[in-house]
Amino acid sequence: MAETMVNLTIEGRAVSAPAGTSILEAAKQAGVLIPHYCYHPGLPVAGVCRMCLVEVEKAPKLAPSCATAIAEGQVVHVYSEKALESRKSVLEFLLINHPLDCPICDQSGECELQDYTFAEGRADSRYREPKRFNPVEDFGGDVLYVPNRCILCTRCVRFMDDVHEAPVLNVSERGDRAFIGKAVDDDLTQPWAANVVDLCPVGALLSKDFLNKARAWELDRTASVCPGCSQGCNITIETRDNVVMRYKPRGNDAVNKFFMCDEGRANYRWLNRPDRIELPMVAGNAVDFSVAIAAAAATLKGKRAYVVANPSMSNEALYLLKRLIVKTGGAGHFSVSIGNEAPLPGVEDLSLRADRAANANGAELLGFKRSDNALAGLASGDVLIIANEELAGVSADAISKADAVIVIGIVMPKCVTTAATVLPIATFAEEEGTYTNLRGRVQRFLQAKATPGHARPSWYVLSDLLTACGETSEFFTASAAFDALAKNEPAFSGLSYDSLGLKGAVIAGAMAGAK
Repeated sequence: MAETMVNLTIEGRAVSAPAGTSILEAAKQAGVLIPHYCYHPGLPVAGVCRMCLVEVEKAPKLAPSCATAIAEGQVVHVYSEKALESRKSVLEFLLINHPLDCPICDQSGECELQDYTFAEGRADSRYREPKRFNPVEDFGGDVLYVPNRCILCTRCVRFMDDVHEAPVLNVSERGDRAFIGKAVDDDLTQPWAANVVDLCPVGALLSKDFLNKARAWELDRTASVCPGCSQGCNITIETRDNVVMRYKPRGNDAVNKFFMCDEGRANYRWLNRPDRIELPMVAGNAVDFSVAIAAAAATLKGKRAYVVANPSMSNEALYLLKRLIVKTGGAGHFSVSIGNEAPLPGVEDLSLRADRAANANGAELLGFKRSDNALAGLASGDVLIIANEELAGVSADAISKADAVIVIGIVMPKCVTTAATVLPIATFAEEEGTYTNLRGRVQRFLQAKATPGHARPSWYVLSDLLTACGETSEFFTASAAFDALAKNEPAFSGLSYDSLGLKGAVIAGAMAGAK
């Protein structure tokens, strides 16, 4: 059934939006951002901050745009004298007890109170009395609460009540004594609780992990996908001086709405590990990459390649590994680390998944066999290719059957004492590629930082190796490797980087009931 469309005018611009849309959301379609604090598209509407008041012609008073539905023929003024004066008064009220913490506040540079005060607030303060003061409180988990900065928008309360369904927070007291209170017998040590830090429009809720690490304007931001589990939450990787500082959720209604779990959020430190492989090696000696590729190809000549792959490698890398397996008559296996499932109750089909790997679905679609013991099929005389796997807990004896070992990875597996060839590759944050999540959605991640030493993108290294083995496989961009994958793998047919965009697309015959 077709949606009923409503036509109105916002700031002189004609807008058409579905019936029931709020004025605030309709204004976004017209390219008009109405200032707001308590409203968030992923939370129930509260209408408590009064910052989003707009003037609607023929209405008796200013209307809260977050809680007012559009109507046919409405004429809305966001920047009229009455609306601007109202927002200026709200800002002055909020700043009465708000401290001048901008020079030391983590939120400085991405603070909505800072931005709106600069754009529409008073040039000076009329308040001369002492400001209130409350001590910083540890809310548990990764969250600190600075009540002096709190503007009582209640986003955090509504998230914990209505989305997380763990009613830990509340508004305690009333009037100028009000603050965000925490349950006596509970705290924010919850699987998804750190989202309150992202939701907070000011610096009242802070991440302990990120505290005093960087200023917002020092960070470079790159669209990516969380590699922590098979959900494939969309994230932004933030880096400074080629060091990953944090992950933040990136909105995608089809995958994770506006949220990410605390475990995924904290899973960035390994990207900065100091024990990276930085140089290609042959028989323990550092060599040029072309020499190492030729040596790896010579090792594989006439031998069966047995590949143990990390299920968080990109589709592009796994596809090229598959071609290497097919060429040598070999086999490909992978193991997945399993953890506890942790759903976010208020968002349908969003969970920290039991499979702690980003691309297990993609690996299976490309023919790799899932196994609790990925080395079980290794036969005497095989060339073992360890593709970005650390093989934790595996002994040197377990790989002794192999005629030779080729390591294609970011660190050396502890079980490998002697490798015929070592080829250093990039992490997912250092290359472009795609993952396929548990629902069959193929999503792009982009390069966020440079590789250390001589490491190269995984698909680039494997393309060179295939070429050295006699295959026609000269790819110079990740998109070219993906085009070959889409052309030769029916499940990915018709897809391209352009069609995926930054929201992804579902493959043909996706496993909608996958776990």
